[in-house]
Amino acid sequence: MDLLAKIRTIPTDPGVYLYKNAEGDVIYVGKAKNLRSRVSSYFHEGRWEDAKTGTLIREAVDVEYIVVANNKEALALENNLIKQRKPRFNILLRDDKSYPYVKLTLAERWPRVYVTRRLRKDGSAYYGPYFPANLAYRIVDLIHRNFLIPSCKVDLTRFHPRPCLQYYIKRCLGPCVKDLTTSELYQEAVRDVKLFLEGRPTDLARSLRTRMEQAATAQQYERAARYRDLISTVEQLQERQRIAAAEGDDADVFGYHYENGMLAVNLFHMRAGKMVDRREFFWEYLPEFAIGETSENGSSAYPPERSEGPIEPSEGANAGEEGTDPSALKERGPQDEKAVLQHDKARFHPGEFFSALLKQLYIGQPYVPRNLYVPVDFEDRAELEDLLSEQDGRAARVRILVPLRGDKRSLIDLAGTNAKQSYDQRFRVLKPNARKIQEELQETIGLPELPKRIECFDISHIQGAETVASMVVWEDGKMKKSDYRKFIIRTVEGVDDFASMREVVTRRYKRLQDEEKPMPSLVLIDGGLGQLHAAAEALEKLEIINQPLAAIAKREEILYVYGQEKDPIALDHHSPVLHLIQMIRDEAHRFAVTFHRKRRQMRDRSTELREIPGVGASTTRRLLEHFGSVQAVKQADAAALSAVVTRVQAEAIRNHFHK
Repeated sequence: MDLLAKIRTIPTDPGVYLYKNAEGDVIYVGKAKNLRSRVSSYFHEGRWEDAKTGTLIREAVDVEYIVVANNKEALALENNLIKQRKPRFNILLRDDKSYPYVKLTLAERWPRVYVTRRLRKDGSAYYGPYFPANLAYRIVDLIHRNFLIPSCKVDLTRFHPRPCLQYYIKRCLGPCVKDLTTSELYQEAVRDVKLFLEGRPTDLARSLRTRMEQAATAQQYERAARYRDLISTVEQLQERQRIAAAEGDDADVFGYHYENGMLAVNLFHMRAGKMVDRREFFWEYLPEFAIGETSENGSSAYPPERSEGPIEPSEGANAGEEGTDPSALKERGPQDEKAVLQHDKARFHPGEFFSALLKQLYIGQPYVPRNLYVPVDFEDRAELEDLLSEQDGRAARVRILVPLRGDKRSLIDLAGTNAKQSYDQRFRVLKPNARKIQEELQETIGLPELPKRIECFDISHIQGAETVASMVVWEDGKMKKSDYRKFIIRTVEGVDDFASMREVVTRRYKRLQDEEKPMPSLVLIDGGLGQLHAAAEALEKLEIINQPLAAIAKREEILYVYGQEKDPIALDHHSPVLHLIQMIRDEAHRFAVTFHRKRRQMRDRSTELREIPGVGASTTRRLLEHFGSVQAVKQADAAALSAVVTRVQAEAIRNHFHK
């Protein structure tokens, strides 16, 4: 059955359709209230000349569909399929790790808390998202200080000989060592953390007060004092939350700047009436399906199905959606008029884009703010409002608004202005601020503080011969060559990069321990998961715990952070953080290869000298160090050779080369 014949058999129910190419790959996912009508519309006369539709249809050889009960189910299914299949004609959210959560690992015997950006069905409890991102890290630090629940990566399925520093500075109960804590005491602390993260400070304070009185009655005054301090902390946090809740609603505000096929979006997070954080998203190559012809009045050439949902009367209608009204442009100001004209010229469909973006950002998320302010209207706005309002049994309705005037429009304009600055910073190759790069690196990897020193390791050899390693150092924004180190691998035979990495990491940080010097902010490994785990094993044997450790794979340029290997970080290739990591990695590789070549040359050059009777390894080394090369030794006379070796050896060398 050909494609057109198959389309005639598609039902008229709501659902999701998937276009496939000749290889069977899904290239586009869409949803429709009427599947047959929507899919057939791509083949109407004149649509093939539309750049937005023609490219897709020329590649599509098959279409599949899934029927659902209503349009809201179609929205949710479309979003899930786009995230799973990543079709190249759909607009994909490149940065899906924007929202940090606090993760409590309830499935473990000794639960721990972490900051994470991925929600998984692994038996853990997730709390958040938190804005700004460092708020999640501050909350975890507060849990360490007050509830003594750790975030370490130590294997807690077995006991260890002694605890780490966190136990001694009273930030951990010490479950890694036998008899330092009990299961009952630890589970009590976990229950307190759950109450704290669930936002139940009253219940937590009541429980703590009861335990404080019991401890005081039993004359356990130190424990009673600890409960007293916890009660004070919880009550202070509760008071701050009351003040914040009285100041205003939560909202997310979007602005964008599109130019030359590239797009920058800024997202302002307003919490309790105040802007607490700003997020940036970038698309260097938008799918062709998102860029097509516009109609004569400037409106986007959407497929025929449109939403009939009303726009809030106080907010007005969207000028860029149904046609550009000159009076509306006057109200919006010259900056918006310029944006509309630029939009017409570039043939960019902001409505389709924001429809896709909001679905991927908010569907399935445990928290969605009450108001979402977007610069343009889109066809399924009303259905998306309903879906977001119903998920997880929300008490308040989510509203997606398109303001044209007033304070809310000013917020969108401000987000658009910042998006223009973000565009220039990313795509016009402006030199980023050094501190900003440090802050982005700290947030990306989850470092406890701004990175001041990074040490990077690489292994170099040819089929196991002359295996060497290098360590380069980045400190305070630049490479510190005086701290570079070279290593000759001594304990490994043959090709074994993992064993070589274990040896060099052990040697380096054993020496730091002996000299009582501080560890770096980050240990970076040039390699993949195997090298990362080899370095982690070396640090564990040295009882170095909670050391930030990451590896960057050469080909994929994927960053693996130890303890979060299941969530590798694929940074945008324009990201200054990726550029910094690549620069450090490449320098480590260059330094290792240079040292390896020198060792190999020394080995090759010494071979001919070692063939001379009476010339051993030490004599060869002295000759090469003095003359620099075998060629210079050949050209040296007896007097020059006698300055380095004995007269008999000098004569033997002269006779060998002259013969």
